[in-house]
Amino acid sequence: MTTRLVLASNNAKKAAELHAMLAPLDIEIIAQAELGVSEAEEPHLTFVENALAKARHAAAATGLPAIADDSGLCVDALGGAPGVQSARFGGEPKSDARNNARLLEALAGFPDPEQRRAYFCSVLVLVRHAEDPLPLIADGQWHGEILLAARGEGGFGYDPLFWVPELEQTAAELDAKLKNTLSHRAAAMRHLLARLQSQPL
Repeated sequence: MTTRLVLASNNAKKAAELHAMLAPLDIEIIAQAELGVSEAEEPHLTFVENALAKARHAAAATGLPAIADDSGLCVDALGGAPGVQSARFGGEPKSDARNNARLLEALAGFPDPEQRRAYFCSVLVLVRHAEDPLPLIADGQWHGEILLAARGEGGFGYDPLFWVPELEQTAAELDAKLKNTLSHRAAAMRHLLARLQSQPL
C-alpha cells in the first residue's frame, strides 16, 4: 500500500526532487498546497528548528505524516550567510533572481575562488503526527564555490552560481538525475532512508 506523506512546502521543484527520491519506497508526496495548508512560519535560527516547525504544522493541519526540508546556501566568506534566510536573501516576495544578484553583490570583494567556498545544507524532518516525540531527522551537505556569474538553465535557487569543481559544472548545468544523486538533499535523503529502515512509518 502506498504511504502518503505531506510535503511541508509549496516549492514545486523541491516536491519533484523529493518525489523522485522516495518513489522506489512506494511513498507518495503530496504538496501541502494541494490540501489547502498554508506555509508555516520560519522564525528560527537553524535549519533543523525550521524544518521541524514546518513538518509539525503540516501534520497538524492534515492529520497525515509530514516531511519538511529546510535548506539553504552557506558561504564561508559571509559567515554562513545567507543560511536560513537563503530563500529571502534578496527580500520579499521571494525571487531567485534577486537572491542571486544580492549574493554576487555581497561577494564582489572576494574574487579568489578560495574565498568563495560555499556549501548547500539540507535538513529533512519527518514526523508521523504533529506530536511525534521522536521525529526522524537527517542532514546533508554539498560543497562547492560561488562563481562570478551565473551558468546553466536547470535547477533552481542558487544552482546557476554553485560551481561543482570535480565536475566542472554548476548545479544548474547538471542532469537532473545526476544532481539528485549528488545534492545536499540527496545526501539528507540517504540518511533519512537509513533511519526509516529501523524506524518505519
